[in-house]
Amino acid sequence: MFWHNFKYELKCAFRNKEFLFWLICFPIILGFFFKIAFSNIYEEQIKFDAVPTAIVQTEANEVFDAVIDEVSGGKDALFEITRCDEEKALEKLENGDVFAVIYADNLSMTVRKEGIEQTIVKSFLDQYRTQESVIMDTLQNNPEALEDVMAAFEVSEICNENVKLTDASMDDTVQYFYNLIAMVALFGSMTGIHISMINQGNLSAIGARKCISPTHRFVSDVSAIIASCIAQAVCIVIAVTYVVYVLGVDFGNKVPYVYLAGVIGGCMGVSLGFFVGSLGRLKEGVKVGIVMAVSMFSCFLSGLMVSNMKSLISLAAPWFNNINPATVISDAFFCLNIYDDFEKYTIKILTMLGMTALFTVLGFLVTRRRKYASL
Repeated sequence: MFWHNFKYELKCAFRNKEFLFWLICFPIILGFFFKIAFSNIYEEQIKFDAVPTAIVQTEANEVFDAVIDEVSGGKDALFEITRCDEEKALEKLENGDVFAVIYADNLSMTVRKEGIEQTIVKSFLDQYRTQESVIMDTLQNNPEALEDVMAAFEVSEICNENVKLTDASMDDTVQYFYNLIAMVALFGSMTGIHISMINQGNLSAIGARKCISPTHRFVSDVSAIIASCIAQAVCIVIAVTYVVYVLGVDFGNKVPYVYLAGVIGGCMGVSLGFFVGSLGRLKEGVKVGIVMAVSMFSCFLSGLMVSNMKSLISLAAPWFNNINPATVISDAFFCLNIYDDFEKYTIKILTMLGMTALFTVLGFLVTRRRKYASL
């Protein structure tokens, strides 16, 4: 009877339209929109672009012109230069076409507001004035040292060393996809509720028939839970494959362990639904609504909607991130991507296994030896 129940529950899972939509179609649609929304963030917010700057100049200054041409040329240009008279320059500044106006005659500048671009222009002018002062002083007091001074200006002293701690992706937007997989895992709670409903005689007609059948309730529950976990694992594999290989999101170089964490997270979702479904006599639709709300709230606190929510939680109640199901799942992916060893990843896996066992045992304890006067 175990294999008969197992096969029946597995077929029912993949014939359930709600199951197919929420665990397969919805993550694909949401992941596609995530990719569209976050694909240009690096170019728009992180990648440096030349600063549009206007230059007002009434007297010739060959040295300054040469320096400006040097820093405004090539693909790594610092400035995008527009040379014009003062009236036109101020008009461009007012319209937002340029961030600053440089007066080449006295090396001063005018801006409308403060910002990174304006700071870059000011730093350039400060450095130019400093070097110009040093050169003029050298010409007046020690002309023979001019060549050494010019050579010194061409060498940039590096006082620190860029040490790469990990080869992992530093893209902050990948956490949204971590939480997307976590959401798919927790949506497995819908199948867990279905298991409880069809195995309790006072909650469904199928449950009533199962209660008078010769199959032991424990065997029926275990076969249904295993079948649901397998169905959930298939959905997780589809979601991870789609995110990593179709959308091209960088999950690091330990993708097999990503699958493992996702599958275990899916089992945790099934066990959560099994426990909630065992409580009370509410209708299946109401219980599904409860676990959906719990799952989405868990994902919200993990950063699915607000990127820094997990950080805020860690400041206010750091212990909560260790028991929030969505955070534990997404942190497992994060640990794989960031750390070279598996210590923290293993802790997250053990936490998920512990929560899975806890929810499953609680579900069995609630429903064990439950008898009915009439069905």
